[in-house]
Amino acid sequence: MTTQRENGQALAVLIDADNARPAIIEGLLAEIAKFGVANVKRIYGDWTTPNLGQWKAVLLEHSIQPIQQFRYTTGKNATDSAMIIDAMDLLYTGPFDGFCLVSSDSDFTRLASRIREAGKMVYGFGEQKTPRPFVAACDRFLYTEVFTSGPADGPGLKPRSNSELRSDARLLLLLRAAIEASSDENGWANLGPVGSNIVKQAPDFDPRNYGYNKLSDLVTAIGLFTIERQGKSILVKNERQKGK
Repeated sequence: MTTQRENGQALAVLIDADNARPAIIEGLLAEIAKFGVANVKRIYGDWTTPNLGQWKAVLLEHSIQPIQQFRYTTGKNATDSAMIIDAMDLLYTGPFDGFCLVSSDSDFTRLASRIREAGKMVYGFGEQKTPRPFVAACDRFLYTEVFTSGPADGPGLKPRSNSELRSDARLLLLLRAAIEASSDENGWANLGPVGSNIVKQAPDFDPRNYGYNKLSDLVTAIGLFTIERQGKSILVKNERQKGK
């Protein structure tokens, strides 16, 4: 569901080391590569603390620049401030088309909004616990659980069953509204525009959140929609409209 505007963008990747795990990095950078080129890759934290030790080998391997930020006061997150200041500097001095903010912290909500106000794309990456205001402030938001769900489970999330998908009222509402908005007079809609329409309504929508790699796989698993393939195009129709 990558739009033409996103292809080949110059991106600044800013990572909050206190709110991200090293295990996501390969999947994260692969995802960012779909949106554009990461011209700047920086990660922020107090590297004198032992809890960030696992990041060090990852940074060297992927050429990510660590930015040292000491904690001046216990309980206060100076890392957030340093990352926000750098983001604003890059916004005004760097030739970037978009920013990738990697954190599950709601403190970056206003930053995301400000960057969008400047006409830049904002891609957020965080865990599913990320507060809704930060998610909504981004053009796209991807949950990092889709990159790895832990050593025991391996990459990705377990596919939800047919009954689980059908009981997800929000998912069905998004799909039906997007199909209706994108459909022709016979009720058929191209799946590409359907996906783009959903993302406009829900920046965090991603078939992988439900355990499916593609939107077509997710729609098929739900079993409430008719799907037809015409060459490289995939058409979808609301099952309720079959008789029309």
